[in-house]
Parts: sequence; C-alpha cells; structure tokens
Amino acid sequence: MKTDLTDTTASKINKALVKARRAIGTPAVGMVLTLVIVTDEENAYDALKSANDASREHPSRTIVVIKRVSRSPRDRTKSRLDAEVRVGADAGTGETVVLRLYGEVADHAQSVVLPLLLPDAPVVVWWPVNAPLDPARDPLGALGQRRVTDSYAAEKPIEELRARAENYEPGDTDLAWTRITPWRSMLAAALDQVDCEVISAEVQGEQYNPSVELLAMWLADRLHVHVRRGVSAGPGLNEVRMLTSTGPIRLYRPAGGLALLTLEDQPDRAVALKRRETSELLAEELRRLDPDDTYASALRFGVDRLGGGLSGAAGAGGSVSGAGATASAGVPGDASAFVPGAVSGSGPGLGAAVASAASAARASAAALPPAAPSGASGSAGSTGSAGSTGSAGSTGSASAGDGDSERPTPAQMPPVKKANSS
Repeated sequence: MKTDLTDTTASKINKALVKARRAIGTPAVGMVLTLVIVTDEENAYDALKSANDASREHPSRTIVVIKRVSRSPRDRTKSRLDAEVRVGADAGTGETVVLRLYGEVADHAQSVVLPLLLPDAPVVVWWPVNAPLDPARDPLGALGQRRVTDSYAAEKPIEELRARAENYEPGDTDLAWTRITPWRSMLAAALDQVDCEVISAEVQGEQYNPSVELLAMWLADRLHVHVRRGVSAGPGLNEVRMLTSTGPIRLYRPAGGLALLTLEDQPDRAVALKRRETSELLAEELRRLDPDDTYASALRFGVDRLGGGLSGAAGAGGSVSGAGATASAGVPGDASAFVPGAVSGSGPGLGAAVASAASAARASAAALPPAAPSGASGSAGSTGSAGSTGSAGSTGSASAGDGDSERPTPAQMPPVKKANSS
C-alpha cells in the first residue's frame, strides 16, 4: 500500500503510517530498528531495494532522506516536504517512508527524521554514496547508534580511508570492510591449520578497491608483519599470499566466485568466495550494532604503512618486474627485504627458515638481468598469477596503484608494531 503526501509534516506522516497499518490488518509495530538512508535521487532506488531485501532478516522502518536541489534562488528560500509512505508488500517486511526535502528544510533534515524514529529501538544511518567526512558529527549521523558508509563509492577511496581513520568514532563501519568478512574468516581458518610464523604477506586486487587496502591493513595489524598491496585486473579482491616459516599460504580467486586455497603439504581445496550483493552486506552489518573494534584497529593501522611501489602483481612461481627478484616457491619478491624487523616475537628456529628463503630468492635474483628503475614501464614480461604474460594480462607502470608509487618498499619500512588504539 502506497500513500503520497505533498507539502506535508512529520505529524501527518505518522498518521498516514497508522492508517496504512490498520488498512492492511497489522496495527501492531513489529520492527526491530530504524534504518535511515541518506542518498540522492539517482541512487535512491538501488539503496531502497537493498534495504527491502535486508528487511527480510531485520524488519525495520526505513526512512529514505533525499535532499532535492532547487533550481532557482527563489525556490531555495521556500521549504517543502513531500513524502511517500509504503506499508505491506511494497515495503518488504517493514515500513518505508521516502522523504523529499526542498529549500531550507533540506538543511534541517534531522528535525524531520527525529519524530519518525521508532521509540526504544536502535537507529542505523546508511550513506550509500557521498558520506560526510565525519559521520558521527553529521546531524543525521548523530541520531544513530551505528553509521554505515561505503568508501568503494567514493571518488578517491584511499583519501576516504584516511578520513575514516582520522574521524573514527565507535559505531562507524564501512561496507568495504564488510565485503572482506569471508576472506578474513578463510585466512584465519587457514592459519589455524598450520603451526607456523608468518614472515610477510601480499594482497592483490583491482586498483580502486578499498577492500584490498582494508584486508592488507587487517593482516599487518593482526600479524605484525609487512604487507604489500599489489594491483591486479580484478574483479575485486583476487589473491592473498603469506610467506610462513613452514611454506607459503595462498588464497586465490580469479573470477569473483570460486577460490583456491593452497597450504604446504596439503592438497589444494576449492572454497566459495562469491561477491555478495549490497543487501547481504547490509544485513550482515545489522546483525550486530555494537562497535567493531577489529575494524577500528585495522583502520587506525594506516593505509600509508602498507608496502608498495611494485608494478602489477606476480603470481606464485612468477617473476616480479622492477623488484630485481623472483617469487620462488610462492615467496613474493626478494625475501630478504621482508626479514629485518619484520616479525615481532619470532619463535626459535624461524631464523633458519627465513635465511633459507632469503638465500633462495637472492640466488634466483642473481641470475636475472638488472632490474628496471622505479617508475619504468613495468611487468609486461613477468608471468602473472593466472599463468598469462604480464601483470593481470597488461603492461603496467610502477605508479599503477592508487598512490602506490608513493608507498615505501618493504625494505624501506620500519619494524611493524600494533597500531595505537587511542
């Protein structure tokens, strides 16, 4: 059931909700939270569809706030509120109120939304696009216990991650972080199967995908090792390789569906790592409304502390152009570059394993011609992780990543310590 209200007020909207519930025979309010979506007209349909799909798991009152830009100076001085009330089959398993704000009232959206919030129920605010730099201090964000953004939708994802780290408040979260939940679960399970020390790691994914940076920061923060962010053709996140004292661990997803997990002295196994829809990501975030301390710790680690400066990505057994080394037996680049100060609290016997891996890498590097200088055209002659020529099938440059050329190489990086949680 749909009800259109033109030039209305919050009181009239509440009355329309009560009337609509009685009309369809469900006068009781059986919703568990209020979801406030702040978006524009262009993205409102997709955001509302994702929210309706997520409401099957979390029945909620969904309030969509759309600020309409007036075309003339005269119209900008006039305030008007139009609303669309949806109840029943048109609103998933909850209720939907679409608010369109014109004129000066658009600058005071919180005053319109506040009377429509469900009493004694948590509030979640979601910005599908164009999130504020400081969500917790935004007038609408201040209404919510949880604030959901998506740095993948930002024009400059790396700058967005820096802003999120600088302005983080408990309750902030990012759908770019939610996208890597299956990867984090699979990597944690893989490390539980072997008794080893991790020496270094590398994460590869498409260029402008902040989920790759977040996964690399999570690994560096949790394992206290240097992690390099590599660039591949995608789609999304493609590969994680970890050099350990017992051999390499590799999780490789070539096409965004089925992934291959490789462990030393164990058979390769296929695992499901499909790319999820926005509705699934939103439903996951609504399951827990307490602060995500793991996300906060990974975010504060800092995107600028990730290793970089290499062009493209080299697969297991392939060469890394511009690094002057060969990734032998899954060792990414020159292993000696990852050794000094790379591991915090290494156990006995690890030094011999590291020295052996470093010696093998140096021996392989000695047989290679001199490496191209940094910034030279890059990895067209190297063998990619899919077995094809080039970095993800193309010729790249050392500055292929988003800010990758400005990041230090692992050899230039200081010992890794856990990020300050203050």
